[in-house]
Amino acid sequence: MPYPIRETASRRSQGPEELETTPTPLLIVTLIALLAVIAFSSGTEVALLSVNRYRIRHRATAGNGRARALEKLLQKPDEWLGANLVILAAASVFASQVATLLAQRSGHEMAVPLTGVALTVVMIVFCELAPKIHAAAHAESVALGSSYVYRVLVGLARPALWVTNSAAYGFLRLFGVARGTRGAQALSPEELRTVVAEASPLIPPRHRQMLLSILDLERITVNDIMIPRQEIAGIDLDDSWEDILDQLRRTPHTRLPVFRGELDTLVGLLHMKRVAHELARGTLDRERLVEIARAREPYFVPEGTSLAAQLTHFQRNRRRVAFVVDEYGDIEGLVTLEDILEEVVGEFTTDPATIVHKDINPESPGVYIVNASVTLRTLNRTLQWQLPTDGPKTLNGLLLERLETIPEAGTTLHVGDCEFEVLQIADNSIRTVRVRRREMS
Repeated sequence: MPYPIRETASRRSQGPEELETTPTPLLIVTLIALLAVIAFSSGTEVALLSVNRYRIRHRATAGNGRARALEKLLQKPDEWLGANLVILAAASVFASQVATLLAQRSGHEMAVPLTGVALTVVMIVFCELAPKIHAAAHAESVALGSSYVYRVLVGLARPALWVTNSAAYGFLRLFGVARGTRGAQALSPEELRTVVAEASPLIPPRHRQMLLSILDLERITVNDIMIPRQEIAGIDLDDSWEDILDQLRRTPHTRLPVFRGELDTLVGLLHMKRVAHELARGTLDRERLVEIARAREPYFVPEGTSLAAQLTHFQRNRRRVAFVVDEYGDIEGLVTLEDILEEVVGEFTTDPATIVHKDINPESPGVYIVNASVTLRTLNRTLQWQLPTDGPKTLNGLLLERLETIPEAGTTLHVGDCEFEVLQIADNSIRTVRVRRREMS
């Protein structure tokens, strides 16, 4: 009588009567289908978490139906993640049960543990690693392909999702984690710089540099690009009338400051178009010149103003020229709208191929004659150098700070991998230098 007892025990261990009567081929097909569901769940989860949301948003705006469905899913990650976890958990449990039943039917005493090891390997390699690697490499296509499937799954699993999400948020509240609202996923300027850099194969170099320059406008100040005080061209009313007329006829500028004696005693700003009309009519004299200059009061901005803010000020006040003043009200330099635009689009010139920069003139390969009043940012940007910009803003300031004295012509100084030779000195400042790049050992 022991044989029937062993048969009863075996049947009890095999599970419900329905599974016992299921044909073995059908169980095998069911196991394969469950493994496929697990692979789908694992791969699409990685794809939906890795997909570029901004590309999907762009395609959705363009009218792509799958992209619109995917964008709606991504806006509520707790829903599709919950549905995915429910499917993954259920498929994993049932796959384990079916595999165990198939092992028991084989009659081999080591079938169950061997099946457990084999199932673990299959799930790790074919249901986890392989789908996730493929989804990470083709996130957009996988995510778009599964968008409609997830919309259906979320709809079917919504009652279960309400229960599971409520339990999850309740558990988190025990640890002081509140349920927050999902805000817009905006990118910081530094993150945008990374996006532009990574998109370099798709963006021409000049356009990429313009985009990066626009992002830099917020952290660059007027001090970085202003024309230094000693370089500002203007009309001194204390000069003779003949000298003033000669300067008006020869100036390349469209606007000139007018002052008496020194720049801090500004009278106004002279627009050369109006001066040209007066000269053509022969009605220009000193009094008329002062009257024209006073019609446009000078516009002052504090030092340290960012270029982004200054560009807005120029637009709001309908101005093109501003004088940069320090905390004591003394004029430090002059900044123009063209200076800011050049920070974005580069130096304005009729032949960009022949001119590096108006203050940087090539002498021989790797050697340049440079106006020392040029800003360090301009040198770095034009010649792809790495001169320090956290101190003095101009090359003259950098060299004087390092030398700690007014040098003589012929003085040589090394800064980083650059060698500077002073060529001209005037008015207690360095005017012209020869600079060459040294090979670092």
